[in-house]
Amino acid sequence: MKIKLSSVFVDDQEKALKFYTEVLGFVKSKDIPVGQLRWLTVVSPEAPNDVELLLEPSENPATQAFTKAIYAQGIPLNAFAVADLQKEYERLKTLGVVFRMPPTQMGPTTMAMFEDTCGNLIQIYQG
Repeated sequence: MKIKLSSVFVDDQEKALKFYTEVLGFVKSKDIPVGQLRWLTVVSPEAPNDVELLLEPSENPATQAFTKAIYAQGIPLNAFAVADLQKEYERLKTLGVVFRMPPTQMGPTTMAMFEDTCGNLIQIYQG
């Protein structure tokens, strides 16, 4: 068994695509119309044939309630590994990314948490 797809609920797919590609540096993989919405995925440029991240619309009221509650509690929805956390933190800050937690040592791992502009908190980590 292997993970090939994960998802993040987003309030606006186009805004999410812009943030996840232009700011975070992922690349668009699939963009398939599904009615009024899209099957829209991004991948790491370092592993374009590996795990895809689905930018999934949060149209469902249950999804909206879940994402609002988890966001209000300060819980990140996803976590991405980075080679140099401090360098990535500085790069993202320069691009205007709003961080909820600066790089913080937690045991053997250093992590930071930011807002993705689409209703989620995302964690980046090194370690």
